[in-house]
Amino acid sequence: MSLLTVGSVAFDAIETPFGKTDKIIGGAGTYIALSAAFYESNQKIVSVVGDDFPKEMLDKLASVGVDLEGLQIKQGEKTFFWSGRYHNDMNSRDTLVTELNVLENFDPIIPESYQGVDYLILGNLSPQVQRSVIERLEKRPKLIAMDTMNFWMDIALDELKKTIKLVDVLIINDEEARQLSGEYSLMKASKVIRAMGPKYLIIKKGEHGALLFNEDKVFFAPALPLEDVFDPTGAGDTFAGGFIGYIASTDDISFDNMKRAIINGSAMASFCVEKFGTEKLLTITKQDIENRIEQFVALANFDMVQTTVG
Repeated sequence: MSLLTVGSVAFDAIETPFGKTDKIIGGAGTYIALSAAFYESNQKIVSVVGDDFPKEMLDKLASVGVDLEGLQIKQGEKTFFWSGRYHNDMNSRDTLVTELNVLENFDPIIPESYQGVDYLILGNLSPQVQRSVIERLEKRPKLIAMDTMNFWMDIALDELKKTIKLVDVLIINDEEARQLSGEYSLMKASKVIRAMGPKYLIIKKGEHGALLFNEDKVFFAPALPLEDVFDPTGAGDTFAGGFIGYIASTDDISFDNMKRAIINGSAMASFCVEKFGTEKLLTITKQDIENRIEQFVALANFDMVQTTVG
């Protein structure tokens, strides 16, 4: 199967209670592609960078099977840059610097060789850019998954709803789900959001796991308790990459397989937060992932002794 990722390839500078970094590699597209690469070897990416982006990282993406024909390199321009500082609880952060640079006028060009992709994941970008990708594909993929954030809900809600209507899976966190739906209850929120178009809704709850909704079915995946969380910046994108990578590799879009995909996505995200940026994703092995998934399974596996009530 083939997988197309659309998302930013960027620079980040991060400060957490555990330390701080200078400019490091980041971007939703980067995290998604690196995570998905452990599952799906036939990958393509549409993104844009400046000529300041290191060739070594492009070579790394290519080495794990990511086709870079759709990655535009703008000569004489700079790559998108974001800097942020996390609070002590690691659940909230302050944005210190945002430099759109090449992303400001990003026009996602779909190479002819990318037409006919089986699966598409749209990383967090403007809803207009996300929608243009869907419209430029000559054949609709088997499954379209999309991530977004409250920023677009604040400034481009109508455009966001137009894009949401076109996707199969929406991936957002609990705060975003409540804002988008106007409902505090996540069960009620899921019904409102799925009425907007997507058949499936994934609500991420950070250290409290993730929920998957489809029709009258709900699945909850726990989060793995970790001793140290160094940097949560790319966790959501890494989760999305593990999720869609597993789906693409198995070519199965049933609810039961999506449950397995969420566990794989959660496992990948648990690695990501253990180091700054993409550092951990560049060092783990498939055996590490299998071991981590076994830990997730053990978290929710128990035997029930039948008793008589009353």
